[in-house]
Amino acid sequence: MGFKTDIEIAQESEMQSIKEIAKKAGIDEEYLEQYGNYKAKIDYKLLKESDAENGKLVLVTAINPTPAGEGKTTTTIGLADALQRLDKNTMVALREPSLGPVFGVKGGAAGGGYAQVVPMEDINLHFTGDFHAIGAANNLLAAMIDNHVFHGNELNIDTKNITWKRCVDMNDRQLRNIVDGLGGKSNGEPREDGYDITVASEIMAALCLAEDLTDLKERLSRLVIGYTYGKRTEQKQVTAGDLHAEGAMCALLKDALKPNLVQTLEHVPAIVHGGPFANIAHGCNSVIATRMALKLGDYCITEAGFGADLGAEKFLDIKCRQTGLKPNAVVLVATVRALKYNGGVSKDDLGIENLEALKKGLPNLMKHVNNIKNVYHLPCVVAINAFPTDTRAELSLIEEECKKVGANAVLSEVWAKGGEGGIRLAEEVIKLCEEDNSGFTYSYDLDGSIEDRLNQIVQNIYGGKRAVLTAAAQKQAEQLERLGYGKYPVCVAKTQYSLTDDETKLGAPKDFDVTVRELKISAGAGFIVALTGKIMTMPGLPKRPAAEKIDVDENGKIVGLF
Repeated sequence: MGFKTDIEIAQESEMQSIKEIAKKAGIDEEYLEQYGNYKAKIDYKLLKESDAENGKLVLVTAINPTPAGEGKTTTTIGLADALQRLDKNTMVALREPSLGPVFGVKGGAAGGGYAQVVPMEDINLHFTGDFHAIGAANNLLAAMIDNHVFHGNELNIDTKNITWKRCVDMNDRQLRNIVDGLGGKSNGEPREDGYDITVASEIMAALCLAEDLTDLKERLSRLVIGYTYGKRTEQKQVTAGDLHAEGAMCALLKDALKPNLVQTLEHVPAIVHGGPFANIAHGCNSVIATRMALKLGDYCITEAGFGADLGAEKFLDIKCRQTGLKPNAVVLVATVRALKYNGGVSKDDLGIENLEALKKGLPNLMKHVNNIKNVYHLPCVVAINAFPTDTRAELSLIEEECKKVGANAVLSEVWAKGGEGGIRLAEEVIKLCEEDNSGFTYSYDLDGSIEDRLNQIVQNIYGGKRAVLTAAAQKQAEQLERLGYGKYPVCVAKTQYSLTDDETKLGAPKDFDVTVRELKISAGAGFIVALTGKIMTMPGLPKRPAAEKIDVDENGKIVGLF
């Protein structure tokens, strides 16, 4: 008898009504806006009107991802289920999945096995329409830019220096670079343009970092859409506020700003809201969702995308810096299989015991543990996401190496057993949350130049030597500093597969350079984006996309999602 698929497990589960889940979370019905029986939005007024103390904040992160899979979201959900089994009032705060990976190669982001959030199909597809609203707001601004140029260009926008792109929530390489405005004068001015995937839109980042509706509108007004004509040293930035676009954009986003309430398979209340990628954006669910989960639960379990060098770094250096939040504990997810892959074993041979390869791959885990404990000074536990092929010798080796650096390694079996498989991990997390986290520090400070900040990230987090700015990036850095953005945090867009900017360099390389090819300001989000290596803000589909296996029967039942 084979394993049930994620979607089969989700569809066979018995969900409680969303009213029951809200009641369990302590959410009064006056704050609840139902989207059917199993989804609802929570009015952001709850935050302003709640006088509850914050619970403990637990961040779940991971080693660098591999084709072998790590199970970070699965661990996050299973940990919350386990805490509930220990009679702890627990909330989950997660990001929403993007349709790009759902139909591409990575799949959805609702967990897996017996540690999932449901309704899984809805969450992985249109959900409550948040991403569509973000895309509409993004593209409204794009339309207003070109319309302004068409009707005389009063703001003197340089049409060859418009930085705002259109977006669509799909992997579509064909749209990365386009020419639009063709067909004659009545159809606009022809120019080079392009699309980002919706999760890379700055509006996604701004919404996820906004404290409330007023803050969101202010952030939208600061969005830089391009620059005026003139010499580089004389150019001025043009903003969405200059186009008077922020009000209409905010009108499109007023409901998208409200967090979404769903549940885990074991009926733990889960807030799923926002979805910036961590390799090209800041990789965290919304600030409003996190704050709400902290008010509603004694424990808030949240995650940050990809490896700790990306999602966790941005959670701690950007989100925590902007909000004053501070994790009480960090869970670092790893698998035996992924560590062996880092040690040079091919994907087909990962089920075979190989202690030598495991030793070669372990430095990747150790680097991330060191960063959490000795750069950020936070309590940390390693969660070994269990696979049937793991051997006792391999698990013992990981446990021994973790002990050497002062971190316990705990086997997590939540994929197969749900909350029951995460009891040991939950007990360790409870213990860590009582430790002192007052020594928390960021990995870089905001003094010095943009290049100084990049060097600190490369040296402190990646283990490299320096950041090398191309000639174009150096000019952009000078311009950003001249325009007053020199003290902003930095959001590095980098491959998720390596600590370097080269996805083929696994493990924990040392003394490498990271090439920054482009710098751009996200003034609404409040950070500078540094694009490195070959990273792109519009992914493409693989040769055999997951979309080929997704279908729906005559009764409307979806199959093939994972």
